[in-house]
Amino acid sequence: MNILQKFFIPKYSLKTKRKAATVIFPILSVLTFAAALLFGASEISFSDALRSLISGDTGNTDFRILFYIRLPRALGAFLAGASLAVSGIIIQAVLNNPMAAPNLIGVNAGAGFFVILTMAIFRGLLPYLPFAAFLGALLTALLIYAISALTDAGKITVTLVGIAVGSILTAGINTVKTLFPDSVYDVSGFLIGGLSSVNFASVLPAGAMIVPALLIAFLFSGKLDALSLGAEVAGGLGIRVRNARLLWLTLAAVLAGAAVSFAGLIGFVGLIVPHVMRKFVGSTHRYLIPLSVFGGGTFLLTADILSRILFIPYELPVGILLSLVGGPFFIFLILTERRCS
Repeated sequence: MNILQKFFIPKYSLKTKRKAATVIFPILSVLTFAAALLFGASEISFSDALRSLISGDTGNTDFRILFYIRLPRALGAFLAGASLAVSGIIIQAVLNNPMAAPNLIGVNAGAGFFVILTMAIFRGLLPYLPFAAFLGALLTALLIYAISALTDAGKITVTLVGIAVGSILTAGINTVKTLFPDSVYDVSGFLIGGLSSVNFASVLPAGAMIVPALLIAFLFSGKLDALSLGAEVAGGLGIRVRNARLLWLTLAAVLAGAAVSFAGLIGFVGLIVPHVMRKFVGSTHRYLIPLSVFGGGTFLLTADILSRILFIPYELPVGILLSLVGGPFFIFLILTERRCS
């Protein structure tokens, strides 16, 4: 029996687990969001936080920490976690590959390359970084999709091709960093993935792309159910498979690119969260997508809180923590896939 199935107590029916998840994950999201505001290098009590936010006194130290540092960071963590989780769900369905994820098939690296290139060469376009990230993510996703469609490559092969493409794009990022050292700032933090420099100026434009994209993904989730069954079944249901895949990959690129534009190359959220959430709500996307918004947001918020408090006064970039968790999880999926094939 699958280890995840054992862990999530499969004796309960899927319907029961869905009902429980519908209540539990929104509550967890609220609690972790509140914890992200209160915990850090300097802890703030709930009463002090509430009092300072209500007062709106910009001269108050607690207010400045909460409003200018922790609130945009918590908002960014939730949006990035939600968008990367749903992007992973879409990519897995379109490629019919449970091991696909934005970071593993190079989508994040494509977004990152365009962000770094914009910083270095097109500095007048800095307000449009989310759009640059989207373009890079989309082109990379289309490249991987074309390779998988033309070669009829297996699931593991497509993932390995994505890893190779991601490595090439990462080399491109380092090349730009070398050639334009004065124009590209904090590129190391960007490559690792982190939320320490997130502010409202960076997260709000990305959020303006993420929220509508999440809503569209939910509203048309039924189409994704059919697409995930394979091209022949989807075509038999009257879906124009090629056009549908292109549209869904575009949506996945919007979500991944917008997250990368302010959070850097954060990995494994789009791999871990979809697999875990399926154990709670099944594979029906009208349940999976909205609850993965809460699951992904909660997951990245929790990881960010831990990255701040585990080694006080030092802060561990959240990308490192996620890699320590995601790497073993990916190996587990590969072993499972080989046993099933």
